[in-house]
Amino acid sequence: MDVEREIISIIAEVSGFETEEISMNSSLEDLDIDSIRAIEITVALEKKFKISIRDEDVPEMRTVKAAIDKVNQLLNG
Repeated sequence: MDVEREIISIIAEVSGFETEEISMNSSLEDLDIDSIRAIEITVALEKKFKISIRDEDVPEMRTVKAAIDKVNQLLNG
């Protein structure tokens, strides 16, 4: 499973942007992701990867790279 591609796909689905428009350096703010959409993304990530993201970790995921790093960290224990 390509974690990076899956996460970008989820963010694209929630944000309405095309996957090609989203890079590792894209901030969620630039993608018009508000707190409600951030929760949608978090729930989708938890379901997709069968992980649990703590509420206090959500605000730290301000960029696509930060979200990918957090998921990888949780997947790798």
